[in-house]
Order: sequence, then C-alpha cells, then structure tokens
Amino acid sequence: MHARLLSHHGTARSATTAVADLFVHECEHDQPRVAIPQPEVQLVVRLGSAARDGLDVHAMGIHPQAHRKIIRGGQRTVFARLHWNSCEAVLGMPASEVAGRIVAIEELWGVAASQRLLGRIAEARDTAGVASVLEEAIAERIARSDASSGARAQLASSAMQRLGSGNLDGVAFDLGVSERHLRRVFRQAVGVSPKTFAKLTRFHHALAAARNGGGAGWADIAASAGYYDQAHLIAEFRAIAGATPRALLAELRAAG
Repeated sequence: MHARLLSHHGTARSATTAVADLFVHECEHDQPRVAIPQPEVQLVVRLGSAARDGLDVHAMGIHPQAHRKIIRGGQRTVFARLHWNSCEAVLGMPASEVAGRIVAIEELWGVAASQRLLGRIAEARDTAGVASVLEEAIAERIARSDASSGARAQLASSAMQRLGSGNLDGVAFDLGVSERHLRRVFRQAVGVSPKTFAKLTRFHHALAAARNGGGAGWADIAASAGYYDQAHLIAEFRAIAGATPRALLAELRAAG
C-alpha cells in the first residue's frame, strides 16, 4: 500500500483552515491494515470495486478504538482530516452526530449537493485531482457556514487550550459556563468528550514519537506525551489498539 501526504492548494477561503491533513492511499494488492483511530473527523473518497458503484464519499466520525481490515487491491482512497473546529460547518451537523459512525455524504449534504460532488470527482484525472475537488468542496462548505457553529467551536477551542493544565470544573468556571454546558458544546464541536479527545491525542503523540525513532525509551515517550508513567501508556495502548506499544509498532510495520 502506498500512502502520500498531499499539499494544500489554496482555494478561496482556503480549506487549509478546515483540513488538518489531505492524503492518498493506493493499494495494488489485498493488504491488511490497522485503522488507527484519529482525533479528527475525516471525509473519505473511495475509488475501486469496494466502493458503491466504483465511487463513494462518506464521513468517518471519531472512533475510540482501532480496527483491523483487509484493503482490496486496486482501491484508491483520498482522506481529508478535518480540523475539529470546522467539523460542524463542513458536515452540516454537529460532529457528535457522526461519532463512531460512517455516514454517506448524501445523508450529510443532501442528494443534489452530493451528486454534484460525485460528478466533479468522476471527472478528475487522478487521485491528486480528486483531492483538489474534495478540498474545494470543503472550502465552499466553510464559506456558506453560519456563525452558530463558529461560536461553539470557539468555546471548545478556549477549553482545549486550558484543559492541559486544569480540570474541567476549573476550565468551565474560567470561561463563565457550567461544566455540563461546556461538556455538551465540546462534544458537539469535536465529536467526543474532553476526556476521550485527550486520550486519543496522547496516544497519537506517543505513537508518532515511537515511529519516528530517535532512541527514546518508552518511559521518556510516556512522559513527553502526557501519561502518568509507562504503565499508564501501556494500559491506554491496550484499550485503544488492543495491543501493547511494541506489538502495535510491529503490526504497523508488517502492514506497510
């Protein structure tokens, strides 16, 4: 399986304000894949026999656990990871509505808008062209969004900046809202609770540090990623990935 990160293209009200990553997977042969849970909602375009009518688009909500699957040969997939503060504007509904789900684009954008997007994708010459079409469509959704989703995203953003050094009760007090209100707004804007988001973020920081090498031991990786200790790191890896850190790294290397 080949994967590559694509650069952003700078559309009107550029989707770089909404897209955290834009990348392509191209699979030549049937291959196992470990789908690592992301702390962001993703829009996904699939091209190939596994997709409905050879082409489909869907949103993948945040899921707290990894899952294993076989990617069929010939499938090409374009992923756009959305910045959490743009999810509601792009999806047309709170991020919490797609949490743990795979939702067809027709359910999110309606039949007419979805058909326009699918038609534009079908005309693209290659996966880079597909990515460009998807990015432009995201930018158009952002441009048409209303202010209410932005207000919720701003409150969630303010909470996120403070949660690293304080508990939810204290953060809510500082922001002048109730803990219940803050928890609800955070879940709507981001898709999961503050606790789950922090857990996934720690996991990604630790996994990235381990995959990048550099000779750091697991205790050092645990400390830099925000775990209490190495035992805490191992416990959360088991909960999220169903494997120890070493076993997960070996599995990811084997899957390519």
